[in-house]
Amino acid sequence: MSIHNTVQPCSAMVQICTHKCANTALTNLTNMPDSTSNKLLSGLQRIANKEHKQVHALAIEMIKADVQDPVPYCLLGTIAAEHGNHVKALELFERAAQLGSKNPYFHAYHGQGLTILGRQQDAKAAADKASQFTIKDAHLADTIGVIYSRTGFHESAVPFFEKAVALNNAPANFHYNLAASLQFLGDFAGAEQAYFETLKRDSKAYRAWSSIVGLKKQTQEHNHLPELIDLFEILHDHEDGSLHLGHAIAKSLEDLGQYEESLDWLDKAKRLKLGNTDAALLSYEPLFDAAKTTSKSLNKVTNKASPIFIIGLPRTGTTLVDRILSSHTGVTAAGELNIFPGLIKTATRTPSNMVMDADTFIASNTLDDRALEKIGQQYLQSAKELSRGAERFTDKMPLNFFYAGLIQKALPEAKIIALRRGAMDSCLSNYRQLLTVQHSYYHYTYDLRETAKFYRQFDSLMAHWRSTLPAGNFIEVAYEDIVHDQENQTRRLLEFCDLDWQEACMRFHENEAPVSTASSVQVRQPLYSGSIGRWQRYGDKLDGLKAELEGFI
Repeated sequence: MSIHNTVQPCSAMVQICTHKCANTALTNLTNMPDSTSNKLLSGLQRIANKEHKQVHALAIEMIKADVQDPVPYCLLGTIAAEHGNHVKALELFERAAQLGSKNPYFHAYHGQGLTILGRQQDAKAAADKASQFTIKDAHLADTIGVIYSRTGFHESAVPFFEKAVALNNAPANFHYNLAASLQFLGDFAGAEQAYFETLKRDSKAYRAWSSIVGLKKQTQEHNHLPELIDLFEILHDHEDGSLHLGHAIAKSLEDLGQYEESLDWLDKAKRLKLGNTDAALLSYEPLFDAAKTTSKSLNKVTNKASPIFIIGLPRTGTTLVDRILSSHTGVTAAGELNIFPGLIKTATRTPSNMVMDADTFIASNTLDDRALEKIGQQYLQSAKELSRGAERFTDKMPLNFFYAGLIQKALPEAKIIALRRGAMDSCLSNYRQLLTVQHSYYHYTYDLRETAKFYRQFDSLMAHWRSTLPAGNFIEVAYEDIVHDQENQTRRLLEFCDLDWQEACMRFHENEAPVSTASSVQVRQPLYSGSIGRWQRYGDKLDGLKAELEGFI
């Protein structure tokens, strides 16, 4: 099992629309010098028309004519990005931004390239540079907003999405992007309105439909099942469309108490995607086995800072714990950072185009104390702005559970909190939640049997960390215990993180910080126990899952 390009956050069904670079700045480039404007506009339009070879040849001639011209580098970067060569694309966008430093477009392209490779802090800095200019182009405003949203700064993203809509309210995706950031900020009424504005412009915008359903509980009097089922039939052969719509239908049916039918719709939703998934992408054993090797011969380095890593399977309480801890005045939630995996990949220099794969974990065992200390320092520096400068912060990237051994090596004072949840509820919650559709590391959620297999491997890895990592730095917390014994478990978490008691941690639902995960609605409500034992509502539909998890229930 290998992870392509970068370890991305465990996102909700709500996902910010990203744009292919060729489409981000095709209008109103009047705040650039005329010659630059004309050349960039012409080249981007030709790229949008798939004239890649012609534009490539033209860009080379432009460089020969003037090596300091930023336009050809931006065009070549766009072509590289469209062909999936994001590393080369970033080099070219960076060159364009250096040469065209007085132009917001080149900073925006640079920032967009940085987000794709997971360099969030640098992407935020690029967006900051672009935002210093007077923005008169709707696509540019939207692109800057996307960069801010991808780096977790939704409070900065919203004004640019609003500007994009004000400058040009026709594109559906402008409204969708605004809606998503409003949802992450907790403005559910504003988000719902913007999602419906999306549908006014594109009635087949399946992501908007699934997001609307996720905002509130569906009822017999107020639901969208007829529209969703009709659109599912229209888009039944569209992988992502059927996933989003099928999940939205399943969620609606579950809200209405039709649990067995809900599970049938999840099967329909995932069938096409599963059928088109390479079997090799469902083989996670080498990845889990390689991760276990990284705890051997724990090194002693001198990094003293103590970030808090919250790890675990998706939908098992990681966001809840993040909100509890970040309600403390001494802790800031930095979001789901993909910094640490990227640093390990860079340090090991493994040849694959994957950030997380077995070869990279095995190669990491050759890193000496100095290299590990440097990784720890780079992590802290890279996370500084994303954590809003806080001395103590949380990193809630769930897949960091693969990296617990390496985190302990590079950041020996770091606290690692592993969330656990009952096996049946864990697997069901992973299966019923649409995570990212863009990357392969959540492919196990397309099949209940594969989900159970992944759970067993995860459980084995947690047992390994439990036996190898220092008890003062690694702790497992059960979601059910937090729900049933909130105060004692909150005290336990704070004590583990060397934090004093603060009553605000009991009122985590009042925390106003952005939430960019599938739990963006739930964690703004007080604790409730309704999701515990949810699997029992599905009758014999989950007998197969029970058989797969024999000994774990």
